[in-house]
Amino acid sequence: MIPPPFQYIVPTSIAEAVDLLDRDNDAKILAGGQSLIPMMRFRLASPGTLIDINRIEGLEYIKEQDGWLKLGALTRETTLDESELIRNHYPLLADTTRMIADPIVRNLASVGCNLSHADPANDHPATMLAYSAQIVAQGPHGQRTIPVEEFFVGPFESALQRSEILTEIRIPQYQQGSSGAYQKMERKVGDFATAAVAVQIQVDQEGFCTYAGIGLTNLGLTPIKARAAEESLMGQSLTDETIRMAGQKAAEAAEPQDDQRGSEEYKRALVKTLTFRALRMALQRLNGGLK
Repeated sequence: MIPPPFQYIVPTSIAEAVDLLDRDNDAKILAGGQSLIPMMRFRLASPGTLIDINRIEGLEYIKEQDGWLKLGALTRETTLDESELIRNHYPLLADTTRMIADPIVRNLASVGCNLSHADPANDHPATMLAYSAQIVAQGPHGQRTIPVEEFFVGPFESALQRSEILTEIRIPQYQQGSSGAYQKMERKVGDFATAAVAVQIQVDQEGFCTYAGIGLTNLGLTPIKARAAEESLMGQSLTDETIRMAGQKAAEAAEPQDDQRGSEEYKRALVKTLTFRALRMALQRLNGGLK
């Protein structure tokens, strides 16, 4: 299908883009376009105006600053995949970006677009929940920071106000003793997850867990933070027993539905297995046995 007619505007600054968005109730932001354009083609979305932010300078970067890993909203998945900093110190993020769709999509898709779309089947939301990340948004009244736990409010619905633009993602900066992993079950390479689990851990010198973050992909109407599973690991040594318990609690936190990808029972079983595998992988990486 062909989308209906629309106006196309290319601002050169965030302030200009925000002003355009604020003045036009029928406008949408175009970043990577890998979600919006297909929806327009099938007329699932019909914005009257597209505001293309790709020519705004200063929205694509990866840097560590003030205790955070900061990612510009237009940072492409390919850029993340090729970053030595991400590969060496943020393995959960490296895993996630490698599993998104295919190379053609990753060349255009941006991390900010992935999060703004608020699709519970997208991969980055669960990863950001596991990291306890922060989202920076710019609107008519200035800038604000949104904890990622408060960002996903419904299916394809985020906490961004109508005239706000996501400009930056902040992940707690790497510390010694931290690691993570993303485990995903998909029907074929590049597909949305049947189920996926993101984990991030921090372990002290005695081997006890001082931080645990667990996010679930495509297992509910919004991305899910498995709080009970996280709490079960805190202060514990990461043994097979404690890891299995976390997997059980993560499965209990999931809200899967029967569909063409599998039954509710099957998906809950997947959560147990994927949580166990992700935690084991993170622990192996922490001990230098896996990259």
